[in-house]
Amino acid sequence: MERPFTDRREAGRLLAAQLVAPFGGRRDVIVLALPRGGVPVAFEVAETLGAPLDVLPVCKLGVPWQPELAMGALSSNGAQYVDEALIRETGVSEPQLQSALALARIELGRREARYRGERASVPVAGRVALVVDDGMATGASLKAAALALASLGPARIVAALPVAPAGARARLAGAIDDFVCVKTPVSFMSVGQFYDDFDQVDDETVRDLLARSAASHPCGDDASSNGSQTG
Repeated sequence: MERPFTDRREAGRLLAAQLVAPFGGRRDVIVLALPRGGVPVAFEVAETLGAPLDVLPVCKLGVPWQPELAMGALSSNGAQYVDEALIRETGVSEPQLQSALALARIELGRREARYRGERASVPVAGRVALVVDDGMATGASLKAAALALASLGPARIVAALPVAPAGARARLAGAIDDFVCVKTPVSFMSVGQFYDDFDQVDDETVRDLLARSAASHPCGDDASSNGSQTG
């Protein structure tokens, strides 16, 4: 097996090294972390790129009688994705969908209050969004996040990960524009196997890293680019 990352911070620095050439110093780039484990990784990426950092809490919307089957996703920044074809196929009614959305909004409000506090979310429209996590297993959460994020009109969505199984890019097809990953091992059982330290990230750490990043890289509404958006 490949040498594991020491911790999420090291993983973030190695990921940032692959992102700095196409995305460093650009005013149209934002870094969005999937909480909680993705935040320490994304913090290192944002610091290296000189980009604003935000969290992207997402709730998958499960079919009521088959919760593991996602019929859509909702993000705390207002992004929403609904799989209309799946809803028709499974027979989910409009009241059932609206009930799932209402419950997801309540839960996302709780998460946002814990993570971001009173700070406004970073504007997404017209920007290159780097969606960062500490790794990917099935890709379901990341794909749901990207599909929901697309409703906010980013210029591009880039999945950026320290580690993911071989074939990860294909699993995210249709949801992202580009894929950057430090390691894509063939032998893959869990994300945690690729870290020496994979302790749970607590809410206080998330809040601290977001506050530190906000102080270093205040984000305005200008999404002008310093370079191409090919990613």
